[in-house]
Amino acid sequence: MSSNFTLREKIGQMLIVGFRGVEPAECSLIERDLRDHAVGGIILFDQEMVDATARRRNVVSPEQVKRLVAHLQASARRPGTLLVSIDQEGGRVNRLKADYGFPPSVSQDELGLLNQLEETRRQARLTARTLASVGINFNLAPVVDLDANPNNPIIKGKRRCFSSDPELTARHASAVVQAHHEEGVLTCLKHFPGHGSAAGDTHLGLVDVTQTWSEQELIPFQRLITAGLCDAVMSAHVFNARLDPDRPATLSRAVITGLLRQKLGFQGVVTSDDMEMRAISSHYGLEESVPSAVEAGIDVLCFGNNQSYDPDIAPKAIDILARAVASGRIPESRIDESVQRIQSLKRRRGAKP
Repeated sequence: MSSNFTLREKIGQMLIVGFRGVEPAECSLIERDLRDHAVGGIILFDQEMVDATARRRNVVSPEQVKRLVAHLQASARRPGTLLVSIDQEGGRVNRLKADYGFPPSVSQDELGLLNQLEETRRQARLTARTLASVGINFNLAPVVDLDANPNNPIIKGKRRCFSSDPELTARHASAVVQAHHEEGVLTCLKHFPGHGSAAGDTHLGLVDVTQTWSEQELIPFQRLITAGLCDAVMSAHVFNARLDPDRPATLSRAVITGLLRQKLGFQGVVTSDDMEMRAISSHYGLEESVPSAVEAGIDVLCFGNNQSYDPDIAPKAIDILARAVASGRIPESRIDESVQRIQSLKRRRGAKP
């Protein structure tokens, strides 16, 4: 499909963008991005983080979400081809809450402590069925970070990991992925190369795991890649001088291309964590972080547009990458590689290319 796209359309396919609006009539800006800029994916949130007085961001009820997603799929440059993503891990990271009329969920921590694979499959199947019923085809889960630091505020602190045991983590993550595939929903392993050993939160600033990270944190990724159960991988914004003395993982060719693609053998889609998290935004402007991520090997740049809000984030990111290609910094063939991986992902399940 990439041969049928202009350069700017190909770059648009490499974006997942968050937006404001619960009803189609409120979504003119994201409709513009989908129609005029060929943006390839969206991400849904329930709460608005920037404006504390605002009503819910994208989620009110199952019927409303289904109506919203169907409208946006129809608004895409090629209707029906959107990756519609959400963070529906269960427990505290749960956008489709019981308060809104969705089934209740349990955390990965609870499932890991229970350590009954059939219950993990059952819960994951319920989640995937719920997502599929409203048209969401890409769950940014499961978390395969290890419970490696009792003082970790964002992984351990929110009960997002199965276990400190990498093999147990891999088994339960495999069950989650398989259950989603049964319902036609894609998944994303996060956060590579491991966020569980961190003592800080990359939402708030740069986090250095040089002294705490262990190669054990790679084992769940390796197991699922080898088993063919890895649809996509999300990068972490952590800094690890042992892997790259200069850049955090999302912007590191040594980590994304060298470690994930070449050493672990993953050839599928790599998506960034939210590029607006302060670990990136406080240290790198868009003009540097966007091309650096693509040079590192990232295929999909995620702009949740909820840490901060910019109605023009999609055309800005497209402009930056188009200039990087025009200047010769990034060859257009590198853009083509990402678009081909994205189209292959969409063919697997859940979205038609």
